[in-house]
Amino acid sequence: MITRIREVRRARGMTLDDVASRCTPPTTAQTIGRLETGTRTVSVGWLNRIATALGVEAQDLVEGGDKAELKVVAVLGAGGALAPRRESIVVSPRTDEGQVAVLVGGSVGDYRAGDELWCQTLDAANYGKAMNRDVLVPRPAGRFLFGRLINRDDDKLQILPLEAGGRQQIVASPPWLAVATKLVRTL
Repeated sequence: MITRIREVRRARGMTLDDVASRCTPPTTAQTIGRLETGTRTVSVGWLNRIATALGVEAQDLVEGGDKAELKVVAVLGAGGALAPRRESIVVSPRTDEGQVAVLVGGSVGDYRAGDELWCQTLDAANYGKAMNRDVLVPRPAGRFLFGRLINRDDDKLQILPLEAGGRQQIVASPPWLAVATKLVRTL
């Protein structure tokens, strides 16, 4: 089986160590390298572990499968748009368990009307991972609060709204929160 592990890993901007540490259970960079080059046989189990670590579907790692990728034709920088130095791809994101989306209906803070925010839900034990990040927090009666998580004291979260001059809000014991992980903006 011919795999595209190296191409997808590079498209994600990850090192062999990054992939190895994100595998469940973790493995070594040397093992990932051997699987990439074909010096070690890639089983379905390995393919699934590596796909999860890279954030893609296993079929995206196999030649001939339906590829969810875009060819990179230019790199934008301070000097303008330039042709890439080497051929590369961008692999489309996949949805993960626990992901939710927020649609921006009207411009607020750094977000514009029409933006999509992809968020990852976290349970109370992992709220610390969302510190100083934008979060969505459920409130009673089907309401929500969206803003920057600025502090956590025991079971109370302190959220700073995105509006200029907004007052800090305190939410006690929310069942979950969702941290914004990806911004999708149509131009």
